[in-house]
Amino acid sequence: MVINGDGLTEMKKMDSESIGLVYLDPPFFTQCRQTLKDKNLNEHSFDDQWAGIEAYKSFMKERLSECQRILKKTGSIFLHCDRYASHHLRIILDEVFGARNFQSEIIWSYRRWSNAKKGLLNAHQVIFFYSKTDKFTFNPIYNGYSEATNIDQIFQKRKRDANGKTVYRTSELGNYELIEEKKGVPLSDVWEIPYLNPKARERVGYPTQKPILLLERIVEIASNPGDTILDPFCGSGTTLVVAKLLGRKYLGIDTSPDAVALSEKRLENPIRSDSTLLKKGRLAYSNQNTEILSLLNQIEAEPVQRNRGIDGFLKVNGKMIPVPIRIQRKDETIESAKQQLSKAIQKNGFKRAVLYQTNDKTEMPLFTLSISNTPNYQLYVYNTIDAIIRNKSVLIYER
Repeated sequence: MVINGDGLTEMKKMDSESIGLVYLDPPFFTQCRQTLKDKNLNEHSFDDQWAGIEAYKSFMKERLSECQRILKKTGSIFLHCDRYASHHLRIILDEVFGARNFQSEIIWSYRRWSNAKKGLLNAHQVIFFYSKTDKFTFNPIYNGYSEATNIDQIFQKRKRDANGKTVYRTSELGNYELIEEKKGVPLSDVWEIPYLNPKARERVGYPTQKPILLLERIVEIASNPGDTILDPFCGSGTTLVVAKLLGRKYLGIDTSPDAVALSEKRLENPIRSDSTLLKKGRLAYSNQNTEILSLLNQIEAEPVQRNRGIDGFLKVNGKMIPVPIRIQRKDETIESAKQQLSKAIQKNGFKRAVLYQTNDKTEMPLFTLSISNTPNYQLYVYNTIDAIIRNKSVLIYER
């Protein structure tokens, strides 16, 4: 069920040791009101303003203490937070659950566009994983091996020699001893899961809405079908939707009637958005061959993937500039390469472009300048890497 009420008050009504897993995504101590509009321009919001850090800490400790009481001995809690108060919350969790029951500090890593600011781009949030006891439920998840792993060698058993060095284990006959099966690489505490796409079907316009893919991982590793999952700050109901999709019971609490109504609506028709990036992997988006990438690297160009006419953009003093470059293929004429490049940039308003001539070098002399059908568009053709590097200053976009 979904309850409209204060999480502390409602948890005090619950029996001790009755909940299998708690996930909470509480206010982060941002000291501002969080608002966002959905596709129909309806505004969803919640208040995250406090008298001070001590008021916030007191608020959180009361609720975390109740979470500890109602968790089963096999239960765990996952507390979602970020840079604003994570250090305070970690201390409170140690006090309430005991430092010995700390299991992991999960880093949720993602990529988002952000306004320029002084300092590093914020691209992760923290999820603290604590168990109630050492008897907690845990279902291992395994990932595939990295590209650098010698897969042909992972089946060979290893041992440490007299010097503590890892060596292959061999039989009395000198043959390598093999492991019967390998499950993969155990899930680490750094999770790279894309932030919820603004156009994702599951997005409902609630501020701080988390992706179902993130909650699925938590529910899968720390609970079993039939367990009861509690979210005392359920917001738009993502935790509850995941619990329903994975065959768990669910209980959500929120002080906002709007949030409760939104959660109930999502539960009637759960929508899960897949991540193409996670399904295919980052390498699936790279279609440049190694030769092209090597040439781009020599001239410090930023590679472009999935574009038939543009291979990259030049960099000057470490900054990418709007000057596209194409490298002539071995099987194409210089005229064909010019047409591919011109066609690709026709609608983008670039004023200058570079074509690196790799063959048929007698067809066009060095530094030939040609004007395409696009007004104010200049195409520079070079046949050496050094010529491109020497003339980068000429190619800077005229503002």
